[in-house]
Amino acid sequence: MKRSDRHGGNLDATVFSASRRAALIARRRVWKMAALAAAFSLFALYLAWLEAYDAEPRHTDESPLGEAVAQASAPASGASGLGPDLVRRGEYLARAGDCIACHTSDKGRPFAGGRAISTPFGTIYTPNITPDPDTGIGRWTDADFMRAMHEGIGKEGQRLYPAFPYVEYTRVTGQDVQAIRAYLNTMVPVRYTPPSNDLRFPFNQRWLMVFWNLLNFDEGRFVPDPKQGAEWNRGAYLVEGLAHCEECHTPRNFTQGLKTGERLSGAIQAGWHAYNITPHKTSGIGSWSDQDIASYLSTGIAEGRASAAGPMADVVSNSTQYLNRADLRSIAIYLRALKPIDRGEARARAEWGSPASDAVALRGARIEGVNGAQLFLANCASCHHWTGEGVGASAPGAYPSLIHNSVAGASDANNLAMVILHGVHRTTKDADVLMPAFDRELTDAQIAAVTNYVTKQFGNPRSTLSAEQVGRLRAVPQ
Repeated sequence: MKRSDRHGGNLDATVFSASRRAALIARRRVWKMAALAAAFSLFALYLAWLEAYDAEPRHTDESPLGEAVAQASAPASGASGLGPDLVRRGEYLARAGDCIACHTSDKGRPFAGGRAISTPFGTIYTPNITPDPDTGIGRWTDADFMRAMHEGIGKEGQRLYPAFPYVEYTRVTGQDVQAIRAYLNTMVPVRYTPPSNDLRFPFNQRWLMVFWNLLNFDEGRFVPDPKQGAEWNRGAYLVEGLAHCEECHTPRNFTQGLKTGERLSGAIQAGWHAYNITPHKTSGIGSWSDQDIASYLSTGIAEGRASAAGPMADVVSNSTQYLNRADLRSIAIYLRALKPIDRGEARARAEWGSPASDAVALRGARIEGVNGAQLFLANCASCHHWTGEGVGASAPGAYPSLIHNSVAGASDANNLAMVILHGVHRTTKDADVLMPAFDRELTDAQIAAVTNYVTKQFGNPRSTLSAEQVGRLRAVPQ
């Protein structure tokens, strides 16, 4: 074979190979165009189907809420099915969770947030949870809301601070969380941006909550105890979950997590003593009946034992008075079945005191300095009577007796001084109870004198306060 023939053969093979590649590329382009055309056709058919049936794309996590809100906003004559019932249930559950208390700083803007919560690490301002799309949770999906309640994680993936009690809310069922969200979405949207949190470094770094959660948070829903009855389990579900009683009544560790070994045995919150509510006979509520507990939660009064004041008065006003009888009884059954925790009290708080006779003894006497009995007669006796036995007997709006009163008989006088400083305002279906605040009327020394007189005469005589201690209580943000 000649050399020129070999070169020609190579050239022919090269030309053939190039032609083959070009053909393959052309075929691939045809297939790609066909695939794109098919995809476009399918998409066009899908749009046509949506148009024909007037349907819209829906995310499965949003559909139940959408149905509930749509039905809830429909005229009553046409409203039926799950929607209105879901919203009504959500309202009841939101009451049980006392959502309005923390998320309302201005009663004219319910659920719009902005309430300041003082912590050892700084001040946290509660968020707006109205359905406003820009400043509230109007753009949150059901999944976003569920994640916040169950995991303590916000819409943008940020770690929430445990001032929002997701440590307890994690136990709430998905259905109940969805009902609460459905109810909140029927609220009037309020365009309001609460102030930014004021937390010291490094506590203003949300990512650190990962480590806090490792120590203090167990994510998971409530699991009924098969060894207990239905009422006990319902009470446990409420107390450990939505009602988040532990947040106030359980002592805290150095990270401000709850001491689970001392559950509900009492703690100090913002200067107020949230008392031991385990069934210990002297330290707790072991001598209370189921009816005492139910009455206290529904009216703020357990006759001959206690009258709700401070944060607990707010809980009764905003939350527990709305609970039905079955749930109140379930809570009582659960609390009275807890492990009793002894805090060392020799007598129950409501077993102290006897009537006073100082009004007679002081008549015509020369008073020098700050005198607790004189201050009591001048500022307190018109409502609580000079004997301390109260005015109005057992009527719903009666002024309570200071004898056999758990505040006067407590082992510390914190709550008594706080009541004198800040007064009482408790509104229920039975009565509107008001006691004026004396923080602007009396000095620290005078409040200490009145407090010590009341504990000595009507309560636990070992419970005393100095003027300096009153000053520290006065300074605690409320």
